[in-house]
Amino acid sequence: MGKEELLNRLKDLVVNGDEEGIREATKRALEAGIDPLEIINEGLKKGLDIVGEKYEKLELFLPDLVLAADTAYAALNIIIPKLSERAHEFRKGKVVIGTIYGDIHDIGKNIVASLLRANGYEVFDLGSDVEPRKFVEEAERVEADFIAISCLLSPSMFYMRDIIQRLVDMGIRDKYYVIVGGAAVYPEWAKEIGADGWAKDAEGAVKLCNLLKERGKEVEKPVLVGEWR
Repeated sequence: MGKEELLNRLKDLVVNGDEEGIREATKRALEAGIDPLEIINEGLKKGLDIVGEKYEKLELFLPDLVLAADTAYAALNIIIPKLSERAHEFRKGKVVIGTIYGDIHDIGKNIVASLLRANGYEVFDLGSDVEPRKFVEEAERVEADFIAISCLLSPSMFYMRDIIQRLVDMGIRDKYYVIVGGAAVYPEWAKEIGADGWAKDAEGAVKLCNLLKERGKEVEKPVLVGEWR
């Protein structure tokens, strides 16, 4: 089986929610010499994109989304240790991430965290239903570069503003790039609350962090990656 076939198989296994199959296929892909990041971005991520699109069209439902995410995690559990062996080659920065207070949804946030780790970031995951002060406290503790806030429920979005206001009140707003995302969060909201960036999806979050890390002082904020809806 060639490289393209292996990557397509990984994509299909995510869509079908086949955890056992994806473990075997991931090992085969690594043994075939395919770069771990390519396995993630061209295999797993494409499968998750398909599932996400079908979910938005009501062709799939939440259990299908959870199963696809669990399948992708099964593959990531094999891939991440391989990336860790060479992490020193491309360590980019530190990210504190969490789902905002009042929101317990964490599938999207977990995928973002995994892709960030896979792309060279050290990630400190606070979990879900996280109070604003905890984002700031953890960022200060680990000397983070980014604070990444996820939100699926619209009523919880307003707590995102509290994080940025707390940074302003403490006189440390310029120490961190604050990025936001999730199903409830739209570009204009990022602009309204004074965030540094917004991304539509997990791959976009990685691109956003890369851009801010490389050119953050030069670009106009907020930086928007992807198209709303």
